[in-house]
Amino acid sequence: MNAVDGSEHYEHHPNEPSPSLLAIVLDTNPAAWACLADTLPLSKAVANILVFINAHLAFNYANQVAVIASHCNKAQWLYPPGQALGRTERSRDQRHENDDVEMEDAEQSSSALRRTHDTGRGKKRNAEDEANKYRPFRQVEEAVLANLQDLIDSTNAKHMQPGAGTTMMAGALTVALAYINRQALDYAESNGGAASSSATAGEMGDSRDAANGGAQGLQSRILVVSVSRDVASQYIPVMNCIFAAQRKRIPIDVLKLSSNTTFLQQGSDATRGIYMHLDSPLGILQYLMMAFLPDQTARRHLILPTQVDVDFRAACFCHKRVVDIGFVCSICLSIFCEPPPNADCLTCGTHLHLGDYGAKPAVLPRGGANATKKKKKKDQKKNAA
Repeated sequence: MNAVDGSEHYEHHPNEPSPSLLAIVLDTNPAAWACLADTLPLSKAVANILVFINAHLAFNYANQVAVIASHCNKAQWLYPPGQALGRTERSRDQRHENDDVEMEDAEQSSSALRRTHDTGRGKKRNAEDEANKYRPFRQVEEAVLANLQDLIDSTNAKHMQPGAGTTMMAGALTVALAYINRQALDYAESNGGAASSSATAGEMGDSRDAANGGAQGLQSRILVVSVSRDVASQYIPVMNCIFAAQRKRIPIDVLKLSSNTTFLQQGSDATRGIYMHLDSPLGILQYLMMAFLPDQTARRHLILPTQVDVDFRAACFCHKRVVDIGFVCSICLSIFCEPPPNADCLTCGTHLHLGDYGAKPAVLPRGGANATKKKKKKDQKKNAA
């Protein structure tokens, strides 16, 4: 009967490459971008990143993308639109005392989602141009530009007072990892329990699944576009995100446009990602397309840019300063730039045995004990005379 009904025709053997999820963390610190206004303004950088996103989506129809803004006072979703925090905050503001939600006009809400970026000539795109664009490209572009504009409009001087050069990088990485984990679980459930880890067959040292075209799970990676300096107070949460990504085998790629970063450089090295510091930010699109576009499977066949010198310095837990040499608690591995008060660890409270650290060394005269004896004999002769 099997030969008659042809049940084999309905059996599905996956032979397509696994989809890839790209989570982009965009540093939108206004103070840092103001320093790059002459060479690479934020608008031009976002336009290049959108081209890079379109190339990622064009590789596979099942590829996914997520864009998270690391702002000066919060981490906010730019894409997907349903994840945007701005919409949730607006819905909370619209609640009345009786917990009723004020409904928006359908045309008003749809027009808000369809706002597009003005061209250099100041003219809006017409309907024909929108119809000729690939729909996923248009959805990503409209959502990213609209949510980014809302984020910039909601920023004022009050948000930048605590630290004009800071960015919520730890929060953005946490949001990206949580979203990747949720999407990996959903993909595993929808594909009959496929592996939810983003580790590929090449990373695990087994190439049989890749050769047979079997399901390898959702391949995920994080790309950080950074323009701000390191924030020592975020050292612990950033390192926790790095360890979580390392455990889940999620590479963290870093594209540094200005200054240098120690924490992200360590994260890229620990997760086997790509770290690049651009001397010329104008070539951002070329670096994105050539270095950061291949996924984990394609990278096994490419010669990737490597880091020659990695700065492995850490930030102390007491004063949040990056130190070369410090004191480490043997219980919780907390780092201190100087001995804590009463030699008690500030994290776990363990008493640290510092030995004779800080004591004044014993000073002996030249010649040691022999010189002391000779001096005593001279004193005795003088007394006898």
